[in-house]
Amino acid sequence: MRALLDKLRGLTSPDSGADRVVPPTGFTARLTVFTSAAMAFLTIFALALSLASGRLATSWGDELARESTIRISAPAGQMAAQTAAALRVLEQTPGVASARALTPEEQQALLEPWFGPDLPVQTLPIPQLISVIESDEGYDSEGLRLRLSAEVPGAVLDEHTRWRRPLMVAAGRLRLLGWVSILLIGAATGAMVTLAANSALAANRQVITVLRLVGATDGYIAGAFVRRFTLRTLLGAGVGTLVGLLAVLLMPGDSGAGGFLTGLRFEGWHWLLPLLVPPLAAVVAYLATQMAARRVLGGLA
Repeated sequence: MRALLDKLRGLTSPDSGADRVVPPTGFTARLTVFTSAAMAFLTIFALALSLASGRLATSWGDELARESTIRISAPAGQMAAQTAAALRVLEQTPGVASARALTPEEQQALLEPWFGPDLPVQTLPIPQLISVIESDEGYDSEGLRLRLSAEVPGAVLDEHTRWRRPLMVAAGRLRLLGWVSILLIGAATGAMVTLAANSALAANRQVITVLRLVGATDGYIAGAFVRRFTLRTLLGAGVGTLVGLLAVLLMPGDSGAGGFLTGLRFEGWHWLLPLLVPPLAAVVAYLATQMAARRVLGGLA
């Protein structure tokens, strides 16, 4: 790895004579710069998606892991008594940090996304919900269920496990998809640089033949192509990373609503990760061009 970094540092002081082997303009130059810029731009969003998915999975896990709900279904005349009985049971249950019955306004807010703001909660047979927050030690869910079934027949305990597990699995898969996308983008960048290098080598076949006749080694010729395409990729990836960061900055910040698309910004030290995209793209271009040049030059022998 150190040898590779030393070679990359050497690219900043090229041999001007060797660089004349590679055409400074043309479709290969534009293709390399555009491809690396586009791939770096996509990498920024894939990285933001992966990190946001990780934060989302952690947030859902932390919020839902300590919260449970008790749903009470009873006739209107018994609803208040059963709610009070359930709250007494929860007060006496070890591991329950707090418990409170949701107000009609809070229950209406929960149903508003599906039924609209004008839903008459008071006139409908909607179950009473009790929010339960457990302590760090947690409570015995089976014991609580047995006691509720004996003292509050209309109460049902929901630990949110069936909701939490698929949400965390989905967030984990989104995070994995983001990292797989980054790997595919890197592979596509290497493939496009290889195609551009092969095209430039084929276009300069006669020049390469003349250089060999005057004593130029294949290492000297390959170094010219590697240097030029690596620097082009570094330039394009830098531009794409800058544009990607500006696009991420224009995304709405994380708000109290907590929507997924409002959390795609980087947070904290994660803002440093995009700075690794241009040098990593240059490493990919260096390796791809090196292999392409060696293969093509070996075939021209």
